Amino acid sequence: MAEITAAAVKELRDRSGAGMMDCKKALTEANGDIEAATDWLRAKGLAAAQKKSSRTAAEGLVGVAVAGTRGVAVEVNSETDFVAKNDQFQDFVRTVAQVALESGAADAEALSGQAHPAGGTISEKLVSNIATIGENQTLRRVGRVEVSQGIVVPYVHNAAAPGLGKIGVLVALEGDAPADVLEPLGKQIAMHIAAAFPLALSSADIDPALLERERAIAAEKAAESGKPAEIVAKMVDGAVAKYAKENALLSQLFVMDNKTPIADVVAKAAKDAGASISLKNYVRFQLGEGIEKETSDFAAEVAAAAGVA
Repeated sequence: MAEITAAAVKELRDRSGAGMMDCKKALTEANGDIEAATDWLRAKGLAAAQKKSSRTAAEGLVGVAVAGTRGVAVEVNSETDFVAKNDQFQDFVRTVAQVALESGAADAEALSGQAHPAGGTISEKLVSNIATIGENQTLRRVGRVEVSQGIVVPYVHNAAAPGLGKIGVLVALEGDAPADVLEPLGKQIAMHIAAAFPLALSSADIDPALLERERAIAAEKAAESGKPAEIVAKMVDGAVAKYAKENALLSQLFVMDNKTPIADVVAKAAKDAGASISLKNYVRFQLGEGIEKETSDFAAEVAAAAGVA
């Protein structure tokens, strides 16, 4: 059996919101596997869906840049938030976003090889920054959206500087509506995306693996109800459909009123403008999402309270 560490208990507690002892039990049942333990807690009704922003440990900045019908977002990581406030680092992220926009580079590897305006490549400039700033930095990812007609609207939540922050969003609106209609609509939708964290544009676009995982959790919950098999099957289908609806952008309820689906918000804007508007795509980058958080001193407190190694 895997050793259940204090750090693992803390991470599961942070992710699930479940009690400390429930987390310890879940990890024991799952042989130390965090993902399996999370599912176990949810199946037992001891945790809600995984907190989407609970594993954002990396520092650095997300940068966005747009030009009419095109937009890009980039993420550059650093070791500490102190470096993210450094003018040299901010200028690098801003430049990287602009180079990504102009070059069409589709991923971090391709972007790293592009020329930097100050000379050399993006990769070489990054190495130089590491040497002068004295802290490791990485160009992690690139996202882009484009429409044939319309606009790409950028939004940075709690911006550290123009176009730079910890959450960057791009909204691609296609259609013949004027800019004075598309821009405020795009900004409202972008703010919704920053807050609501959709997994995909539509339910059909959600990763099938996520839906299958949700189905397995729902099936275990429903099986414990003791109801007939046909009722259990309907319960499971309903739970998966609800998950897909709540996590697809077009069917999410607009955070501004918590009652109107985003698809209807777009349709109403088009009707009011007497023009065509379609929400074609989006990008949402949150700094460090998916990167494991390093163990903190709080682990010792967890160990003392939970009686784990």
